[in-house]
Amino acid sequence: MTYTLCLALVAGLLQLLPTASLAQPQAQAQARLDPPDPVMTWGLPELTELARRSHPALMASRARVVGAQAGLVTAAARPNPELDLQAGRVGATQADVLRGMSGSLGILQPLERSALRRTRQDVAGADLQAAVAGTAGFERSFIAELKLRYYEVLRLQAAALLAQEDLRLAEQIHSRVGVRVSSGEAPRFELIRADAERLNAQRAAQAAGLKVTQARADLARLVGPDLPSNFAVSGSLADLPEVPAALQTLRTDMRERHPELLSARAELAGAQARVEYERQRALPSFAVRAATERVPGAFDTRLGVVMSLPLFDRREGPIAQAQAEVERARGALMDRELALEQSLTVAWQRYQNALAQVNAYESGILREAQSALRVAEAAYRYGERGILDYLDAQRTLRSLRNELNTTRYELYAARVELERLRPDAE
Repeated sequence: MTYTLCLALVAGLLQLLPTASLAQPQAQAQARLDPPDPVMTWGLPELTELARRSHPALMASRARVVGAQAGLVTAAARPNPELDLQAGRVGATQADVLRGMSGSLGILQPLERSALRRTRQDVAGADLQAAVAGTAGFERSFIAELKLRYYEVLRLQAAALLAQEDLRLAEQIHSRVGVRVSSGEAPRFELIRADAERLNAQRAAQAAGLKVTQARADLARLVGPDLPSNFAVSGSLADLPEVPAALQTLRTDMRERHPELLSARAELAGAQARVEYERQRALPSFAVRAATERVPGAFDTRLGVVMSLPLFDRREGPIAQAQAEVERARGALMDRELALEQSLTVAWQRYQNALAQVNAYESGILREAQSALRVAEAAYRYGERGILDYLDAQRTLRSLRNELNTTRYELYAARVELERLRPDAE
């Protein structure tokens, strides 16, 4: 029995072997037949437009405006009437009393004072303005963050290209040093240094590539789910951004039209309207009541007025809460104005400093480092200097190029912050 079972298992495995051996080649052949998805190149305008159109966070923010619009409709609604319908039967304890069915019908219509309704609509209108301005401010900050991520990708891509160039140069130096060491023109110590420089360049290139991958993932998260996974980013940090307007012009525009300040002012107006609304609710309210009652042998019709008297609840608590909310909103507005003005001043100074540094690098510092590297390379080639001087010159140029790339990013980042603080900036 055991021998038969073993034969059956072996036979089953032999039947599976051809299928398993053919599965991988077939999958590889199918992969070769299926072309890869084309890589699409996206610029900053396309990325921002895609994010505005489909990012869940922006869509959720716009839902706040829809809710505020519904609140305005609710504030404009008039109170509904109340219907009271009753039915019963009249009995008798005396012989001369009529017996039979009875019923009553009553209608109560609350009468809302125009001042109360107007203040409620003022509260809803202020909430709508705050929602619209808050949504605009959130979208502005969101797009500013997206731009920063986009420029970060450009910076890291440029750094990765520089790292690849450094790696190629390190490999060339290693090859030249190897020839000189083999021919006896240089000591073996120089080959060890060149090999160390090559290994450092390899690690730097790998690290730069990983940072680009991480930055692309952060950018894709801000653009939204509609961005394909195999996207490419176009653009360059070499072109200097447009010079913004004067600082005083930026400050004036920000104070008048910045969405965050408009939202804070709308919240203050809404809080003030709530104080008046609570005061109106403390006044007496009225309603008209009409009723008719039918009993066997009689018919009764009544018309009257119902008045609510605020004797015990004068709404002192809600009024005090609304007044406290006014003070909170006023303080929040002043704090936001101060914070935005400080942010504008810092961003303006940051932009000016980055612009001066970029001009300094491009006007002379980088060219001097390139000339120094060429001189050191020629001196090493003719044996006038050692490899240490050559490697130091290369390291200096590498550092300056990376600093220039970083400074260009700082310039664009300051420009993005100025755009976020400037109401009419796109």
